[in-house]
Amino acid sequence: MRKINFYAGPAALPLPALERAQKELLDFEGTGMSVMEISHRAKEYDNVHNEAIALTKELLNIPDNYKILLLQGGGNLQFAMLPMNILWGGRKADYIVTGQWAKKAFKEAQIVAGENARCIASTESEQFSRLPRPDEIKVNDDATYVHICSNNTIYGTQWKNWPDTKGKPLAADMSSDFMWRPFDVKPFGFIYAGAQKNLGPSGLVVAIIRDDFLEMCSDKLPSMLQYKIHADKNSLFNTPPCFSIYILRNVLAYNKSIGGLEVIYKNNLKKGELLYGCIDKHSDFYRGFVKVKEDRSYMNVDFFLPNEELTTKFIDEAKKNNMVGLKGYRTLGGIRVSMYNAVTVENIETLVSFMEDFVKRNG
Repeated sequence: MRKINFYAGPAALPLPALERAQKELLDFEGTGMSVMEISHRAKEYDNVHNEAIALTKELLNIPDNYKILLLQGGGNLQFAMLPMNILWGGRKADYIVTGQWAKKAFKEAQIVAGENARCIASTESEQFSRLPRPDEIKVNDDATYVHICSNNTIYGTQWKNWPDTKGKPLAADMSSDFMWRPFDVKPFGFIYAGAQKNLGPSGLVVAIIRDDFLEMCSDKLPSMLQYKIHADKNSLFNTPPCFSIYILRNVLAYNKSIGGLEVIYKNNLKKGELLYGCIDKHSDFYRGFVKVKEDRSYMNVDFFLPNEELTTKFIDEAKKNNMVGLKGYRTLGGIRVSMYNAVTVENIETLVSFMEDFVKRNG
C-alpha cells in the first residue's frame, strides 16, 4: 500500500506519472534501454526535453519573450547564480526576507554584490510568522529587481498577491509552490523552482527568464554559471539530469491531462479549506503558527499540539494510519503538513478525519 506522503521535499508525485515511468523504465520508446541510459543527444531524449519545456510554457501561458531553463544545483545555487549574472557593473537589488530560504538568498546575494544587495523588509523578528504588510515594503528606485520567496516552506506563509514593486521586475524562488495555481508571469524577470516539491524528483531546477533579463546577464562568469549559455544551448550545454527532466515531463503531462492549473488550483483551495477548517474549529488544541489568515500557505501548514507528548503520539498514530512526513521542521517543531499538488483532496480528508478523532480522544 502506498503511503499518504506529507514530506516537505522530496515530496509526493502523482501516481500516474510514476506508473508511466514504471511502464517505460526498461524500454523507453522502443530503444531497448531506459531513459537514464540513452544519450542526452538522442532524438528520443530530445523529444522529452523539448516536451517538458513546451508543457511549462503551455500550462503557465508564458509569453514568447521568456526562455525556459532546466538547470542543476538546486535553489541554493540560484541564490548565488542570479546576482552573479545580474548584479555586476554596480547594479543593485532589493530583497524581501520572509523565511529561511529567502534569508539564504539574501545572504548569497550579499556575498556576490555586497551592499548592492539590500534587505528592504523582513519579518524575522516575529519568527517569520507573517508576511510584511504593504506599508512595510519600501522599494528603492535604483533596484534592478526585487527578490521574494513565494512560499515559506518551513514557517507556512505564502504570497497570494505579489508585493508592489513600483514597476521593478520581480525575481522569485518558487520552489515550494510553483504551479500550485495559474499566475501572470509578466511582472517577473526571473523565476526559479527546485523540482523536488511540486514538479518532480530532486536534481533539477526549472527557471523562467525574461529576454531583457537575459540580455543583462554577465558573460564573464565560468560557463556553467552563465544563464546566456544555458539559454543558447537549450539547457543542453552539459549532460542534463535526464531522468529528473523525464519525470518532470510526466508530471506536467499529467497536470495537463486533468485540466491544467485551474483544476489543480481548485483542488489546492479545497485542501486548504478542509485542513484550516479543522485547525480553526479546534483552535485550543491545534494551534496554527501563522496568525494572519491571508498569509497562510496552501502548500505547507504548521500547527502545534498542547505538548510534546501529544505531538509524538500524533505523529506515531498517523504513521500507523498510513500517513508519513508530519513532523515539523527541526527549528520550529510541532506538525507540518506539506500538501503539494500530488497530495489529493482525499488524502487531506483522511488526515482531517484522523485529526477529528485524535482531538476527541486526547482533547
